[in-house]
Amino acid sequence: MQGNRLLKDFDIRKEAGGVSSQPVQKEFQVQVSENYLEIHLFWAGKGTCCIPRQGTYGPSISAISATPDFTPTGDNKLPSSKKNNRTGLIVGVVVGAGVLSFLSVFVVFYIVRRRKQLPTSDDAELLGIDVKTFTFSYAELKTATEEFSPANKLGEGGFGPVFKGTLLDGRVIAVKQLSVVSHQGKNQFITEIATISAVQHRNLVKLYGCCIEGDQRLLVYEFLENRSLDQALFGKRSLNLDWSTRFDICLGVARGLAYLHEESRLRIVHRDVKASNILLDSDLIPKISDFGLAKLYDDKKTHISTRVAGTIGYLAPEYAMRGHLTEKADVFAFGVVALEIVSGRPNADSSLEEEKVYLLEWAWHLHESNCEVGLIDSTLSKFNEEEVKRMIGVSLLCTQASPTLRPSMSRVVAMLSGDIEVSSVTSRPGYLTDWKFDDESSLLSDVAIHASNFNSLASTSIMGDAEISPANVSKTMLDEIIKEGR
Repeated sequence: MQGNRLLKDFDIRKEAGGVSSQPVQKEFQVQVSENYLEIHLFWAGKGTCCIPRQGTYGPSISAISATPDFTPTGDNKLPSSKKNNRTGLIVGVVVGAGVLSFLSVFVVFYIVRRRKQLPTSDDAELLGIDVKTFTFSYAELKTATEEFSPANKLGEGGFGPVFKGTLLDGRVIAVKQLSVVSHQGKNQFITEIATISAVQHRNLVKLYGCCIEGDQRLLVYEFLENRSLDQALFGKRSLNLDWSTRFDICLGVARGLAYLHEESRLRIVHRDVKASNILLDSDLIPKISDFGLAKLYDDKKTHISTRVAGTIGYLAPEYAMRGHLTEKADVFAFGVVALEIVSGRPNADSSLEEEKVYLLEWAWHLHESNCEVGLIDSTLSKFNEEEVKRMIGVSLLCTQASPTLRPSMSRVVAMLSGDIEVSSVTSRPGYLTDWKFDDESSLLSDVAIHASNFNSLASTSIMGDAEISPANVSKTMLDEIIKEGR
């Protein structure tokens, strides 16, 4: 509860003294902050799908209740001298009822007025989603961001610029503004509203609302003081991310993804898990953001065949090459992010020695030499060696070539928490051993000779459009490319 393990190897039959005894009730006292209580149950027993045939039946939890262990302050008893005097009470009730009625009328009038301001048929596509969020006016957001002042600009991505702002009620917000000319951004805008409005979790960024007014499209998020994880790890390092903090960040991201994949009422694949899409609040609690590329599908489907979208270095092989999408694509990306958290460096850095350029290759080299601790960020003077090895082991499992060999995110959480042992990995993935090129010329030669095999692999840019530099393409090569439809 709240990230702390309270029971291990709990056996309900043993606790109850037999299968026909009374139910077992357990009480725990935990600290609740920000109206958030996390209860994580890890299933580690036996079970059967053959009910009602004879078998081994696992423990069950029939009810969970949360009760405050304090009583409100104040004296509810009337003084004896006022027990018979009800005039003040009656007046208070009447006045209160009158004020409540007035407020009700005002609220109804306000809602009707706001509905009239909403876009009509032109924006039917944008508003035709299951969950309607709170709608802000463009003037309101313009005032909050000081007319989208460059001084308030937090950054810019494929969607558009993001600005810091302050609402009239004092809330500090981050306003993501869709580029007017971006059709791709419009689709991502719809996806992001539909996805993040339907899910709530401590490790997911909170969406306050949106603005759909004329050609303006804006998303309004909670503002997170410590920006993104990539800035904390690879930037000027104004934050002190010690090992304990890094481990908690990694565990928080894993919990957020486990919720999206297995616990949310919607089955959601994020598709763009990376350090820049993980934001840190004032307490350095990680929150997954940017759901513009997220995919939703029901549990009956084993996978989706879709156009590749994402970021180079975080794409799972089966997704990058075949567009074969499952939640295991997020698991792969998480494994890369976990290695970045351990090492304090990005997944590819051409300024390093040749054997260290690609983080995954370097991690495998150290793993095979039984020197995993050599991957740890040199700025960390103190760290838990057992946790470091556990985190690297989980990362290598998550980045296996076959999606079936990668663990689910709930299992990742259990391994990181130490509830179960980290499964061993024996050999490095094929994509690290087979796709080796000596230099740029040999790479171009392989493109010409093995074009049909390399075609899908080349889809590594955002939205997966393969390109070959015209300066390097001869007429014969161009004829071959056109013939094969590339």
